[in-house]
Amino acid sequence: MLFLGIGLVLLTLKWLEIGFIANWDWWQVLLPFLLAFLWWAWADWSGYSKRKEAEKMERRRLRRIAKSRAALRAPPPRPR
Repeated sequence: MLFLGIGLVLLTLKWLEIGFIANWDWWQVLLPFLLAFLWWAWADWSGYSKRKEAEKMERRRLRRIAKSRAALRAPPPRPR
C-alpha cells in the first residue's frame, strides 16, 4: 500500500508539473506502481496474504472467546 501511495503522489506531481519531479522520466514516476504489483504478486504466491488473514481471524476468535468468558462470569450469589 505504501508503494501505491507513493506512486499516486509522484504521478500527481508529474502530471501537474510541480517541483523537480516534473523533470523526471515517466518510468521513474511509474516505478512504485510496478513495485506494488510485484509485492502483491509475491504476497499471493508465497502465501503471505493468507497467513496474515488467518492470524487476523485467530486474534478475532480469541478476543470473541475472551469476551464471552468475561460476560459469563456472574457475581457471586447472595446469601439467603
